[in-house]
Amino acid sequence: MIQITLPDNSQRQFPGPVTVAEVARSIGTGLSKAALAGKVDGKLVDISAVIERDAKLAIITAKDTEGLELIRHSTAHLLAYAVKTLYPDAQVTIGPVIENGFYYDFSYKRPFTPEDLQAIESKMTELATKDEPVLRRVLPRDEAIDYFKGLGEHYKAELIASIPAGEAVSLYREGAFEDLCRGPHVPSTGKLKYFKLMKVAGAYWRGDHRNEMLQRIYGTAWASKEELRDYLHMLEEAEKRDHRKLGRELDLFHIDEHSPGTVFWHPKGWVVWQQVEQYMRRVYQDNGYLEVKGPQILDQSLWEKTGHWDKYRENMFVTESEKRDFALKPMNCPGHILIFKQGVKSYRDLPLRYGEFGACHRNEPSGGLHGIMRVRAFTQDDGHIFCTADQIQAEVTAFTALLQKVYQDFGFSDIIYKLSTRPEKRIGSDESWDRAEHALAEGLRASGCAFEYLPGEGAFYGPKIEYTLKDALGRPWQCGTIQVDPNMPERLDAEYVGEDGARHRPIMLHRAIVGSLERFIGILIEQHAGALPVWLAPVQAVVTGITDAQADYVEYVAQTLRNQGLRVETDLRNEKITYKIREHSLQKLPYILVAGDKERVASVVAVRARGNLDLGVMSIDAFIERIGADVAGKA
Repeated sequence: MIQITLPDNSQRQFPGPVTVAEVARSIGTGLSKAALAGKVDGKLVDISAVIERDAKLAIITAKDTEGLELIRHSTAHLLAYAVKTLYPDAQVTIGPVIENGFYYDFSYKRPFTPEDLQAIESKMTELATKDEPVLRRVLPRDEAIDYFKGLGEHYKAELIASIPAGEAVSLYREGAFEDLCRGPHVPSTGKLKYFKLMKVAGAYWRGDHRNEMLQRIYGTAWASKEELRDYLHMLEEAEKRDHRKLGRELDLFHIDEHSPGTVFWHPKGWVVWQQVEQYMRRVYQDNGYLEVKGPQILDQSLWEKTGHWDKYRENMFVTESEKRDFALKPMNCPGHILIFKQGVKSYRDLPLRYGEFGACHRNEPSGGLHGIMRVRAFTQDDGHIFCTADQIQAEVTAFTALLQKVYQDFGFSDIIYKLSTRPEKRIGSDESWDRAEHALAEGLRASGCAFEYLPGEGAFYGPKIEYTLKDALGRPWQCGTIQVDPNMPERLDAEYVGEDGARHRPIMLHRAIVGSLERFIGILIEQHAGALPVWLAPVQAVVTGITDAQADYVEYVAQTLRNQGLRVETDLRNEKITYKIREHSLQKLPYILVAGDKERVASVVAVRARGNLDLGVMSIDAFIERIGADVAGKA
C-alpha cells in the first residue's frame, strides 16, 4: 500500500503506484479538472508523474503561485509552437517565465512586425482551443543533440551539448511541436486561455554581445480573464503615468545623451527635489540625526579595506591624481565611519546617528538605465546608526515608525515588510546572527508590523529588513532598508570606549527611507500621475485675469500669496480665459485663481481646483486658509 498525505493532513491509501492525476480524481471531479501539477514532498512534478512510495502531496491549481508560473511557462511553449507553425524556418532558443509573464527568443531571417505578433497570438488561441495533451519523454543527451540537429534547431542542440555527457534530458511535446524543457507543464494546451503578446525586443544569444542578435517576444498570461483584463488596464494606466513622459510634459527634468544616466533638473523639477530633501532634512533634525557631508572621491586603498574594490570595482568610476588612484563613491558608509573615528567615542555617545544627502555614482550598464528611476548619478537619504548589539531592537522600532510616517506623508499607506536572514556563506558566530535576527524581528513586532522571512537572503555579514511600498497601481517599490553590519566597523577599525573602560566595536546599521531621491521622485510622479500633492507641487497656484484691466490686482493677489510662502505664478497673457484655464489644468496645477472686474472690486478671486472643480468665489484670506490646510495635511 502507498499512503498519500494531503496538505490538511488527511491521508489516502492506494494499492500500488499512483499518478498525481489519479489522486486528484479520488478527491473529487472539481479538483481533478482544475489540477495542473502536483507537489510531491516539496518537488513540483507533472500531473502524470507516478508516486511509488509514501509521500506528501499537494495538488497545484491555477489559484496557486506555482500554478500561475506553470501557466506562464507552458504559454511560452505555446508561443514557440505557434511561431514554428507560422514560420517553419524560425529557430527556437529559450523561453523562461519572468515577472507577470514570459518571453521566448527566436532566430529568424527578418524582424517580426506588429502584424506578425497579431498572427502569432491568433495561432496560439487556435492551438490552445485544440486542447492537445502535453506529453513528456526522456532521451539520452547525445540522442537529444542528434534529434534537434535533425530538426535544424541548432540553438537547442548547443544548449543540450552544454549538459554533462551521460545525462538524460526531458522533452515536452504538444501536437506537432516538441521542446527541450525540465518541466513540469500543464497537462494540455486547453489550460492556456488568458494570454496576450506584448512586444518584440532584441536579445543576444546567451546574453553575450559577441553572439547573434535574436528576437525576443514578450507575453503575459494569467489564470483568469479578469486578472488579464486588470493587468492590461494597469499597464495602460502605467503608460499614462510614465514619469519620463510626465517629466517632459510638466517641464520637470530631462536626460541628455551628453551625460547618460544623469538628470538635468529644470526649475520646476528642482522645486520638487528641494521639497523632498528639505522634508527629509527636518525628519533628520526631529529624530536625533546629525547631518554630515563626505567627499565625492576616496582613495582606492579605502575601498580595498572595505572589500568594495574586489566585489564592486566594475561598477565604480575611477580617476587618478598625482599617481594615486581614486574612485567616485558608490555609497556613503565608509565616509561615515571615517567621521565616526574622529575623536574618542564613548558608550554614552551611542546610539550615534549620522545622516547625509550623499551623492553617489555607479557605472550601471546603459541597457539598464531607465529615466530617473535607474541612473548612474544619484543622491541618497543615507543614514548610519552606530550602536551596541543591545540597542538594535529599539533603533529598528523607532526607524520603522519614522519610515511609516514619512511614507504616509508622501501618499503611501501600503507597506510590505521582509526580513532577510543568514546566508550559507557568512561571517560571524551563530550566536551573533541569532541575536541580530531576533532584534530585527522584535523591532518589527514592536511596531505592529506583519512581516515575512526571506531565508538566506541576508548579506554575508548581517541580516536586514526591506521596506517595500505599493503605489496606486499596486506595483511594489523597495525603497527603505535597515541592515545590521558588524563587518565594516571591523574592517575600518572603528571602536568606542565601553562602560568597562575597554575598547569595543560598534554595530553599524545602514538605513534609508526613500533611498535614491531621483528614483523616489520618479515613483512620486507615477503615484500621483503628475498631480503632486499641494505641498510638493512646483507651482501651487496660478493667478490670471480676464482682461488687462485686472493686471495690477492679479499681481497684488499673487504677491500676497507669495508673502505667505506659497509658490505662485501669474498669467497676464492676452488669451481667452478658457484657453488659459485649460492650459494650466493640463499642467496639473492644484489651484487656478481667476480675477475679473467683479472680483477686483470685491477683493476676491474665483477659485478652480485641480480636477475641474469650481469652488466659487473666495476672499484672499479664505483661500490662504484653504491652501494652508492642504499644505499642512501633506498627502
